[in-house]
Amino acid sequence: MKLKYFTFLFLMLSFFFSCKESEASKPTVKQELLVDLSKLNNEITHLQKLVKSNSSQKEIVEQFKKSRLAYKKVEWAIEYFIPETARFMNGPALDEIELEENRSFEPHGFQVMEEMIYPEYNSESKEDLARELNIFQSNIKQLENTFEAINVSDDYVLDAIQQNVFRVIALGITGFDSPILQSSIPEASQSLISIPETLEKIDADNKSVSELRELTQNAKKYCTENNNFNAFNRAVFITEYLNPISKKLKTFQKEENIKDVKKSSPLKPTIETLFDKDAFDVNAFVLSKEYAFTKEKAVLGEKLFYDTSLSKNNDRSCATCHNPEKAFTDSLKTNVSLTGKNLPRNTPTLTYASLQNAQFWDMRQLDLEKQSVDVIQNKDEMHGSMENIHAKIQLDKEYVKLFKKAFPKTSKPEAWQIQNAIASYVRSLNAFDSKFDEYMRGNKNVLNNEEIEGMNLFMGKAKCATCHFTPLFNGTVPPSYSKTEHEVIGTPNEPLGKSLSPDKGRYIYNKMPQLVGAFKTPTVRNVAITAPYMHNGVFKTLEEVVSFYNKGGGIGLGYEVENQTLPFDKLNLTVKEEKALVAFMKTLTDKKYQ
Repeated sequence: MKLKYFTFLFLMLSFFFSCKESEASKPTVKQELLVDLSKLNNEITHLQKLVKSNSSQKEIVEQFKKSRLAYKKVEWAIEYFIPETARFMNGPALDEIELEENRSFEPHGFQVMEEMIYPEYNSESKEDLARELNIFQSNIKQLENTFEAINVSDDYVLDAIQQNVFRVIALGITGFDSPILQSSIPEASQSLISIPETLEKIDADNKSVSELRELTQNAKKYCTENNNFNAFNRAVFITEYLNPISKKLKTFQKEENIKDVKKSSPLKPTIETLFDKDAFDVNAFVLSKEYAFTKEKAVLGEKLFYDTSLSKNNDRSCATCHNPEKAFTDSLKTNVSLTGKNLPRNTPTLTYASLQNAQFWDMRQLDLEKQSVDVIQNKDEMHGSMENIHAKIQLDKEYVKLFKKAFPKTSKPEAWQIQNAIASYVRSLNAFDSKFDEYMRGNKNVLNNEEIEGMNLFMGKAKCATCHFTPLFNGTVPPSYSKTEHEVIGTPNEPLGKSLSPDKGRYIYNKMPQLVGAFKTPTVRNVAITAPYMHNGVFKTLEEVVSFYNKGGGIGLGYEVENQTLPFDKLNLTVKEEKALVAFMKTLTDKKYQ
């Protein structure tokens, strides 16, 4: 009997320690990342050998694609934990500009190499490509050192993976990081396959992991069967594959009791998909907690918005140029100054303006508070005085009462609160209730076939979404939404004119050659009712806008635009496709304007 007991005890202890040993031997997320970085390094090394041995363009391109696939497996972690290095591994092939220091850095990484190997590859490209590959390997080494040093906790891992699903939606399937080879579809599936492999390191027995494995395999299968970039149905892929993956990640988080990551981000940590109605937090763009949005501030701001006493002659309010019935635009090419002359630029919509890190076409102000003061004090627009306005408000009983509700911690209205209240009203103008939004939340009947075709063109062949990022459709770059971009597109002075617009845009305030003619990328939401278009109101219709882009922007029209950031090759859209593209943009209209 004793022998049987000790035998049983021995077996149980052996089993216990073998399980512990097996558990301990399981690679962690960090260890797996280091292994994947090593594999990426091997692919780059092989590509270097092909370049050195004068291999054919076909061999080099194929190995380049393999290297990108290896990168996609670890992109979720690189972009999240070390974005500064990621920018020089897979960022746009455009100079990185630091306005504060008035300097720029030349781009590096995959997109730069892509231009070297395709559509042409020659001996001149070989030396440059070899140099880029050496830089890339140095960056891999930097990544390895960083990952070895940092703590990669479960909450950050899950947040990074969720962010990467959003990256696939907004950047991956649009061709943003593979603009020439257009290998975005297989790369998107590679990004997704890594999800369950990573979550297994947290809890391999969780049911949601196996469900995510099935979801990502189905997504991969869809990509494999529909790998033509231009024909790929993004509407189906997002709603039937990516959104379910995103929701299942949230389920896994709840089941594992993994806390949300506390950070200042426009994306709320509670969202299930990128298209949730309340996905974006306007407070992520405010200066500090004192400036945070409240309904009481917005009520006060609305009154100020319509108050003509903010102008010098008491004859203009903010609403004079920003008419709420026209999505806060004015339907004019450019409005008229106080002296009767035309203002230099078109009035932009205020809807969704709060979800940007820069204001005005030339991006000269970073926040809405400074934007309102700029307009009020501008001698051509309102020519008001903040000091005089503040004095008037303190003598107005109704205003004093509203200020007390909006700012209960202060005894009387303060000057900064005027700016904050107006900005808060603008922050209330984000509805996210268009037909497009309904469709992305599951109402499959709200869009017709032409509109869906237009969406797929917008996010694919027409390349619109590589600048107007889904779902904000402006230039605030996902998924961190920490930076708002400008573009140089070569806008003409007249619709059929032979010269460029003389407006130098951002260059007026930052004398860098890359910024000549650079303007903020505005939102396309409500675009159906915010005509005319462009910074100078040069185009009256969306059809004209689409035609301009279809021809390749300024360079495509024959203008000299050395620093054009817009691809200048023709899009080759058919008349039917141009029509579908316009039809889709009209689905981005808020319900109140429909």
